[in-house]
Amino acid sequence: MHDTDPSDLESFATILAGELPGRWTSQYHPDHGGGAEYDHLTTAVWDMDQTAHAIATHAVAHCAVLTRSDDDTRLLIIDHLGQPDGFLVAALAPAGLPAAAYTGVREPDGLAVPADPFHAAEALALYLLPRYADALAHVRRNAAALGSPLPERIDLTWAEDALTTPIPGSAPLAKLLVEHGFVHDTRQDLLVLAGDDTAVQAQAVRAVGARLAEIGVGIGMRHPTPPAPAAPRPLPATTTASAARTR
Repeated sequence: MHDTDPSDLESFATILAGELPGRWTSQYHPDHGGGAEYDHLTTAVWDMDQTAHAIATHAVAHCAVLTRSDDDTRLLIIDHLGQPDGFLVAALAPAGLPAAAYTGVREPDGLAVPADPFHAAEALALYLLPRYADALAHVRRNAAALGSPLPERIDLTWAEDALTTPIPGSAPLAKLLVEHGFVHDTRQDLLVLAGDDTAVQAQAVRAVGARLAEIGVGIGMRHPTPPAPAAPRPLPATTTASAARTR
C-alpha cells in the first residue's frame, strides 16, 4: 500500500518509478520560486508535441526525473501545464551525442497521463518507451556512421580468460567498447576485456552485443587460431647393403 497522494507530482513519480519495467529511481526537483532554474532539463526534452508546447508556454516550477539504472534512460515528469490535473511525461535526449546524429530522427514525443501511476506506467511501457528505444537506436546508428564506415561485425577472441579485439577504425565503436570495460593494451595494440570476474565480463559482452545490434553491427566470439603443427623432422639417411658381393 502507498500512503502518498499520487496526485502530488513527487508522490506520483515515486510510485511510477516502481511500476515501470526495469529498475528506476526518482529524483524530485522542488519549486524554489524561480521560473528558469530547470532549463537544463526542459531544453533536453525529446519532444515536438504537447510537452514541448506546454514548456514553451508555461514556466516549469517543479518536476521529477526518473532514471533507469540499466541504461540511463531518463524521463521528465511535469504537471500537465494549462490543465486542471494529470501529468506530462517525456523522454530526455541522451547526452554526449553530436547534434548531427539527430538528423532525420523522429522525436519519441511524450504522453499526457492521468494522476493514476499504475495506468500511467502501462501507457508509458506500451507507447513512450518503445518509441524512445527506436529513436535512440536511430541516433546511435547516425552517430556511428559519422566516423569511419561501420564493419559488418566485431570479433572477440579468447586469450586465456580475457577477450581481445583489434581497435575499430570507427571512433564511436572504440568508445562504445571502452565504455563497457575494454582497456587498450598498448603492448599488443588491442582492446582487452579482462576475465578476473567472469560474471562482470559476461554482462559486459551482453551489453556490448545489444548496443552493436542497435547500430547494425554483429558480434562474433572465437578462439585464437592454433599454431600450425611443426613439420615432421626428416628421417636420418640409411645405407642399404649391396645385394651382390663383389668377387
